[in-house]
Amino acid sequence: MTGGSDFRVGLGTDAHRFAPDRPLVLGGVRVRDRDGLSGHSDADVVAHALMDALLGAAGLEDIGHYFPDSDPAFAGADSMRLLARVAELIAREGWRVANVDIVVVCEQPRIAPHREAMRTRLAEVLSVAVDQIGLRGTTTEGMGFTGRQEGIVAQSVALLERPRVDGIARDRGGSATAHPTVLPLAT
Repeated sequence: MTGGSDFRVGLGTDAHRFAPDRPLVLGGVRVRDRDGLSGHSDADVVAHALMDALLGAAGLEDIGHYFPDSDPAFAGADSMRLLARVAELIAREGWRVANVDIVVVCEQPRIAPHREAMRTRLAEVLSVAVDQIGLRGTTTEGMGFTGRQEGIVAQSVALLERPRVDGIARDRGGSATAHPTVLPLAT
């Protein structure tokens, strides 16, 4: 039997509190210059949730395993560069992105005005079509830490596909344990 595909789904969640003296970056887009998010890297909750969803779908470790916040090399890191590394990692395992869906939970900023720019940037980094990226915002109607405007949460689901050859899934990169624990940033 020739053809067919294996499919896997992953779920990722990330949350960061607001920090007044940092820019706010969501989905690789600089939304504003102040009142950003606190974190070791650029604290892009959209990218972080998406990376964990992709890694989970591929059966790999979480982003903290590959990009630990204890490593100074990742201080202030551009999450789009990290996402590109995750895309390389899952591709080495033979997976490709079928689609992703992301929900950003916050009272402010409004996500709709930035939605298309975020979808475009994420699609560019993942080398997929924009229509393979779903993204929208919602609020908690004033409830919880997002409702009190203390921070932002993002959730993502990712569907990965790996083509089969002669009824057997292709293995293009070996097992997850064959990859380095920490992935250095490409320069």
